[in-house]
Amino acid sequence: MRICRFVSPAVAICLLAGTMAASAAAQQGPGEHHFPKPKNLKVLPKNLTGEQVRKIMRGWAGDLGQHCDACHAEYPDHRKNAHGRPELDFASDANPRKEMARIMVKMTMADRTDYIAKVKDLDEKADKEKQGPPPAPLTCGTCHRGHLNPEAYVPPRHEEGGPRPGF
Repeated sequence: MRICRFVSPAVAICLLAGTMAASAAAQQGPGEHHFPKPKNLKVLPKNLTGEQVRKIMRGWAGDLGQHCDACHAEYPDHRKNAHGRPELDFASDANPRKEMARIMVKMTMADRTDYIAKVKDLDEKADKEKQGPPPAPLTCGTCHRGHLNPEAYVPPRHEEGGPRPGF
């Protein structure tokens, strides 16, 4: 039996299956991915979604000029992802840099609440008239500036006896 005189039943089934698959892909949207629920969160809030954690991690990776494997370990069986790269076990604590990252995140969070917020409050009280741009946020990039290990700051040279630039 033919569905119509131009299309055989086998071709109709293939077209229907292709249409259903395209419809499912369209519902997800171009470039959208499924991010599994995060596991082993020790510093970040445990109620974050996989997409939220990924966005945070991408920001940190950019601030440090690194990829995910700087802090996350490969699976012990050395499995590969779809691109042939080692698949990472994001929940694993096997990479010691991950614990260092946690310490640094805690330090940054404490600096924001214990120091930066207090300075901001003092600045606002001292100069309510000033309407300049808001201060830059404190992030990993504030110190790291795209490097895993922050580079030492070398102040510009100044003439003997004169004030240093910026003073």
